[in-house]
Amino acid sequence: MWSAGSVLGSRLAGRGAVRLCSSSQTPPSSSSFSSSSYSSSSLKSTSAQRPQAEKQRRRREREKAILSARGTTAEGDGVKWSEKQRLVYTAQTPPGTKKDTSVAFPPFYSPEYVESSWYQWWEKEGFFSPEWQERSPHAVDSTFSLCIPPPNVTGTLHLGHALTVAVEDALVRWRRMQGHKVLWVPGCDHAGIATQAVVERRLLKEQGKRRQDFTREEFLQEVWKWKNEKGEEIYQQLKSLGASLDWSRACFTMDPGFSRAVTEAFVRLCDAGLIYRAEGLVNWSCALESAISDIEVDSKELSGRTMLSVPGYEHRVEFGTMLTFAYPIEDHSGEVAVSTTRPETMLGDVAVAVHPSDPRYQDVHGKRCRHPFTDRLLPIITDAAVDMQLGTGAVKVTPAHDHTDFLLSQRHTLPRLTVIGGDGRMTPLSGHWLEGMKRFDARQLIINALVEKKLFRGKREHAMTLPVCSRSGDVIEPLLKEQWFVRCGEMAEKAIQAVDDGQLEILPHFYTKTWKNWLSNISDWCISRQLWWGHQIPAYKVELPQSAAAGQELGPDQWVWGRNEEEARQRAAIKYGVKPEAIRLTQDPDVLDTWFSSGLFPFAMLGWPQQTSDLQCFYPNSILETGSDLIFFWVARMVMLGTELTGQLPFKQVLLHSLVRDKYGRKMSKSLGNVIDPLDVIHGVSLERLQEKVVEGNLDPREQVVAAEAQRKDFPNGIPQCGTDALRFALCSHKMQGDDVSLSVAQVLSCRHFCNKMWQTLRFTLGALGDNTPPVGGLEEMETSLSSMDRWICSRLYSTQVQCEQAFQDYELHAVTAALRSFWVHSLCDIYLECVKPVLVRQGGGNLVSEDSVRARLVSSAVLYHCVSVSLALLSPFMPFLTEELWQRLQPFRGGAAAQSSLVVQPYPHSSQLAHLHFPEEEKDFLLIQEVVQVARSLQAQSGVTKEKPAMWVACSPSQAQILLHFHAAVLTLSQISSLNISCPEGVDGLLPCSTPPAGSLVGVVDHTCQLHFPAQSERNIKQQIARLSQRRDKLVPKLEEILDRIQSKDHLTKVPAHVRVQMDNKISTLQQELKTIEDQLKVLQDARTPE
Repeated sequence: MWSAGSVLGSRLAGRGAVRLCSSSQTPPSSSSFSSSSYSSSSLKSTSAQRPQAEKQRRRREREKAILSARGTTAEGDGVKWSEKQRLVYTAQTPPGTKKDTSVAFPPFYSPEYVESSWYQWWEKEGFFSPEWQERSPHAVDSTFSLCIPPPNVTGTLHLGHALTVAVEDALVRWRRMQGHKVLWVPGCDHAGIATQAVVERRLLKEQGKRRQDFTREEFLQEVWKWKNEKGEEIYQQLKSLGASLDWSRACFTMDPGFSRAVTEAFVRLCDAGLIYRAEGLVNWSCALESAISDIEVDSKELSGRTMLSVPGYEHRVEFGTMLTFAYPIEDHSGEVAVSTTRPETMLGDVAVAVHPSDPRYQDVHGKRCRHPFTDRLLPIITDAAVDMQLGTGAVKVTPAHDHTDFLLSQRHTLPRLTVIGGDGRMTPLSGHWLEGMKRFDARQLIINALVEKKLFRGKREHAMTLPVCSRSGDVIEPLLKEQWFVRCGEMAEKAIQAVDDGQLEILPHFYTKTWKNWLSNISDWCISRQLWWGHQIPAYKVELPQSAAAGQELGPDQWVWGRNEEEARQRAAIKYGVKPEAIRLTQDPDVLDTWFSSGLFPFAMLGWPQQTSDLQCFYPNSILETGSDLIFFWVARMVMLGTELTGQLPFKQVLLHSLVRDKYGRKMSKSLGNVIDPLDVIHGVSLERLQEKVVEGNLDPREQVVAAEAQRKDFPNGIPQCGTDALRFALCSHKMQGDDVSLSVAQVLSCRHFCNKMWQTLRFTLGALGDNTPPVGGLEEMETSLSSMDRWICSRLYSTQVQCEQAFQDYELHAVTAALRSFWVHSLCDIYLECVKPVLVRQGGGNLVSEDSVRARLVSSAVLYHCVSVSLALLSPFMPFLTEELWQRLQPFRGGAAAQSSLVVQPYPHSSQLAHLHFPEEEKDFLLIQEVVQVARSLQAQSGVTKEKPAMWVACSPSQAQILLHFHAAVLTLSQISSLNISCPEGVDGLLPCSTPPAGSLVGVVDHTCQLHFPAQSERNIKQQIARLSQRRDKLVPKLEEILDRIQSKDHLTKVPAHVRVQMDNKISTLQQELKTIEDQLKVLQDARTPE
């Protein structure tokens, strides 16, 4: 139930958007697929077809992009990587015991080695249970609870699931480390249709038997047998992702306790008049012989005539054509032509509708047409909903097989004739010549008969959206059925009010408008499913004995409900005034929609309806985090049911993340074959295996070709082993609130490189600390001994913590990961480590070491230890395995006994702990150093300096000179120069001005007051540098001219977006500055050349 189907978008865009409920007693038919997408009713506005056409155009463009380079080399497009050596953890560690980190530290990072053993130990120690908080010395009086969107028991994880786990686990681990009492409940959905379909296929394959060959009890035994064999696989996948769920509270929606909650909810809602039984039009799968939910309907876009395979048919069936035929007008010489994509439904036509203002039909208002096959008279009615511009402007009305026509029949009191049965065969109402025939076989016979009667007016190709059952592949048939419905009008109003009053917050906030619009137009929710697997509806049909029934008219209200059959019997006895033993009850064989039980999850998982300690402590949940595509199918229903059944909102906040798309912008979908298994990213997989999965997916042939080609281009060598930590970090690095997540494996591979960077940093840190180093002291006692670079890195660590705190509070996880990665890679490794290596790396040769150098080494090693240790704790919610492995390696150097045995339950670092090490002036001043270093390295690269370290002169202001002197050692190291000479005419605190830079120096500009000078090299180097600079200039000039031409065009200001114009202006400025610098340097070099 984790991912809503692609049907959602088309529903919201079209007329009669998906509606869950209405206040009317009879359920509106729009609870299922709009007829306009299937039967091409003229009630559909042509303007509403434009989004569909646009969607098809974009899809064709994406397919073209994939197939455009078909057969060419994949170099440049695919993920580039080389196979890394793998290490395996081989120490004897029984499952559940702590991993041995005293063994030698491996020379390189290997996910397989790092991720071994830790999870089993965390789980056995009980770190993931809320009871652990009672043992925590940093516990706070606050709870944090949420449920994972329960995946289907039949399912396997995809990257959408991995995103959900990565986000939720980051939040859970963060709150747990803050000392909150945390409960994150794992769950699994019984997935009625999906599970039954899987077991039916298995029985047919292994035993050659169909479901109908078993009794209901025998079949359910087979389902439970399958569930017990395979049902735990999804849990193992969640554990592979590092999800810190409390497995002792795992909840399956068919467990006895949960089943009691489902029954209780149904009975209470019936008693409150919120569940009723009525006839309504539903999505029907003839292959499954069951109604299905909106989320189980896929939209198949057809651009024109298409031959498709349909379950139960030997030959492919034609779709994507529009047929026009005529109805003769009774007592009139004329006819009315109507168009349809489903001629087999014309046997159920009960009227012809036209627009009252359509001039073509003014003379036939109120007249009747003669049905050519049933001899039935069809009234010609007028309705303003008819689109005069579409087709002939006249529309056939088939209320029993079309959602729009069903509504029209309510307005005009028309009969409803069912001509297609639940098994997909024509009913007796269609006539003896068609009775019992399959619906699509009957289609051609009807066309032939129309031709014979000279009523056929032609056929043409027609773009359409075909509703297909995602479980069976069958074409959906709208059918009238007696079903149970939830009346949701009042509950929807309360859900809207909760958001308006601020009791429920939806993030991002722009979804609030969507929430209100949808719930304001909601329709009743059909909860009956014609299945065996699921919660059998606790409603019973009443039959009275002959004597008691005398004079009693049971009518349509012959149903009672109860928590068990005995309670239902007592209710029936009271209702009909007879003795309980005189009543015969038959339980409804249908089961409840899976979404009904899923809607109870936030409180049923805590033991509701019993007032358990968990329910009292953790309900309402703190937050619900899920994909934005589930806002209606799941979130809205939880809010409505939770409020009605418990009197409280089920959670206080809803955090919605966006969809995961592939690099081509397509939603990851099984029907497209572009789903990536997160386990393939974690462990690695070959291209051959990826292609095998596409073939196993039973895709449409064209989709199979596109999917296979996309894989060949994207993963020519397969997918490398990236590990869980890299995948989680990459997923959380995307801005999830509002923007779709376009994740590429290359991004995950980049995060794996970051993991290796962390690994090598710790190797260096352990080497710097040494084998016999005493416990590292606290920074408080060393504050007066900190060097300028020590103060700077400590202040950067403080600022990073502040960023993390604010971003976590705002659920901006991408900002947290960006801040942490930037600190570790750029501040810690690229700058600080490079600066302190001369201090920390022990030099051989037996030279005497001064007391000052020993002190400096101790201070820098302590700073490095604390930076690494704190950073690991900050990264722990995102990279639990790697951070635990590295943190444990640091523990021998920790002063005093560790407060906890694992990083996962350590206090999350808080900026207040480092407030005394915040030196904002140091950070501000060091920005100048970074600019100087950047210009110096660029200048050296341009001048061809490779090995030797040149001297550097800096002409600058007194304030800049002070900063350069303060960070003198850092400038020497990072700029890779032999000496720093400052030229400041005003002098610096008594320091005599240096001599001016040597003539003929190369000049680099930092800003208008600061310039760098490097002495010119040999004549040979000068010639090489002149050639190199000239070549660079010749490259930049055409680029600049091209951009200048573009901005001078007459449409530039009107057609180019403002942000693009700003980018172009910045690019022009950068190119002009670089060209000026090149010209200046060429002039200096030309002047420095020896006259020939």
